[in-house]
Amino acid sequence: MSRQTLGLGERLQDYVVQYGAREPDILARLRTETLELPLGIMQISPDQGAFLTLLVQLIGARTTLEVGVFTGYSSLAVALALPEDGQVVACDISEEWTSVARRYWREAGVEDKIDLRLAPALETLDGLLAEGRADTFDFAFIDADKQEYEDYFERVLKLLRPGGLAAIDNVLWSGKVADEAVEDDSTVALREFNRLRHEDQRINLCLLPIGDGVTLAQKRA
Repeated sequence: MSRQTLGLGERLQDYVVQYGAREPDILARLRTETLELPLGIMQISPDQGAFLTLLVQLIGARTTLEVGVFTGYSSLAVALALPEDGQVVACDISEEWTSVARRYWREAGVEDKIDLRLAPALETLDGLLAEGRADTFDFAFIDADKQEYEDYFERVLKLLRPGGLAAIDNVLWSGKVADEAVEDDSTVALREFNRLRHEDQRINLCLLPIGDGVTLAQKRA
């Protein structure tokens, strides 16, 4: 047993992907295409995709929420893990990026499971609350504008059922959250988000060094 989490170099990261994630061919092709895009770095890694898939399966999720779609890797991974009557409500503002996502959703046969709402995410989340969907979602994944994380989370927490689970990406932000000398807006926002979650008695909490850091927050009953 080690007192510290193992740092991953490129070789070990490749090993984790090779043996720790059973990435379907369609996800691999989507990942490869996305990496060729100017903002391809925003895509989650295969091990993160496998992690989300397992979380959804472990809690028996049927209704899920995604804040930030990009080209659709995470939403596709989740949709593939859902039962036939499962649903992903996906929030994004980019028609360009989500057009790539739609193409892969269609090919994978999960397009009917994904309710894509192209609008600012806060508007979509407020709309879901207005529709009476508080306490109805099993799972949520947040990976969007870092300066809006706190506002996203507050709404997501209301939408989750008691016992429901939220996964929040990029909470380590390449290590910058631990460097007090870094004061850009996104880093400051993430640092404050992490502090608030640590003190938040409405949730059970675990921050994991997967990818760029993933916080798991389970809504207490």
